[in-house]
Amino acid sequence: MRNPLSEKVVTIQPSGIRKFFDIVSEMKDAISLGVGEPDFDTPWHIREEGIYSLEKGRTFYTSNSGLSELKQEVSEYINRRCHVSYRPNKEIMITIGGSEAIDLALRAMLDPGDEVLIPMPSYVSYLPCVTLADGVPVVVELKEENDFKLRKEQLIERITDKTKVLIMPFPNNPTGAIMTKEDLQEIVDVVIEKDLYVISDEIYSELTYKGEHVSIASFPGMKERTILINGFSKAYAMTGWRLGYACAPELILSQMLKIHQFAIMCAPTTSQYAAVEALRNGDDDVAHMREAYNQRRRFLISELRRIGFQVFEPFGAFYVFPCIKQFGMTSDEFATKLLEEEKVAVVPGSAFGECGEGYLRISYAYSIENLKVALERIERFVNHHKKA
Repeated sequence: MRNPLSEKVVTIQPSGIRKFFDIVSEMKDAISLGVGEPDFDTPWHIREEGIYSLEKGRTFYTSNSGLSELKQEVSEYINRRCHVSYRPNKEIMITIGGSEAIDLALRAMLDPGDEVLIPMPSYVSYLPCVTLADGVPVVVELKEENDFKLRKEQLIERITDKTKVLIMPFPNNPTGAIMTKEDLQEIVDVVIEKDLYVISDEIYSELTYKGEHVSIASFPGMKERTILINGFSKAYAMTGWRLGYACAPELILSQMLKIHQFAIMCAPTTSQYAAVEALRNGDDDVAHMREAYNQRRRFLISELRRIGFQVFEPFGAFYVFPCIKQFGMTSDEFATKLLEEEKVAVVPGSAFGECGEGYLRISYAYSIENLKVALERIERFVNHHKKA
């Protein structure tokens, strides 16, 4: 019988995050610090708008690119937050979360053999999405001694005549690293000189704890080179609503929309109406959740350091990325034993690329109470293996 499977797809490894998520879901009394999902409910006024849209019978398809009202709100939000102006009906489209937007951008831009620079450790979807789009992923290793920021010298070393796209994953998952305006300017200079395009994943832009988030699209000469991707999952606690968006030059967005038309049709109508309310009246909700995350961030870093971990201080997203090299275990071994012995789930750093080996991703998108219990178990685990 002929092999029914695509060799390209078979070679892609499953997500290292979901592996631990699936295991912990079957365990009683386990605490998961592994999934990047807010523990807050979607704010009630946003849920009400979704409910109201159903009560009004708004169960139809929207435009392929999304509700006009929502695209207008996205335009105003990006102008307000990032200081970049996008035309709602030409340069903005609504997607099934930020992940779909990443996939669409890559498929719309890449020809076979085009190289894509991926700073890593980073979100698990970038590399397989490049492969699925017939591009060539090129890893740029982020270093802890550089605060896991992308540096100009690293970028230049990896650029070839086949390099077309740079993915900018900041604030970063899993490290929590951010890029300041000064950091980004060095990258912008290289991008323009080398005639590259940028996919800027800014899904954690609202979760920045040191200064304001800066978008690379806001630099002179960069709007026409940037696909800015964002969404509602993290900032508004709307993970299950599955809604994101892309802002891009019309030339690129029109091709992304073509793929979206045939593969998806449109994002969920109910979610889009809820998102309109989120952008119009959700700033206070975002500020409240951000302050709670910041409190948890400071607590988690302090406790991990007290226990004996070497911890880089993250200023974005809701993750801590402690080093575990001193324990003599691989990331996968540490995470597996911690789950088996103490019923605490974290994600091995190797899930985010080979250069993540020797680290763990610990999410603080959980209550202080859960963090305290988890940290007690982690400390017991560490003390036991120190003695062993």
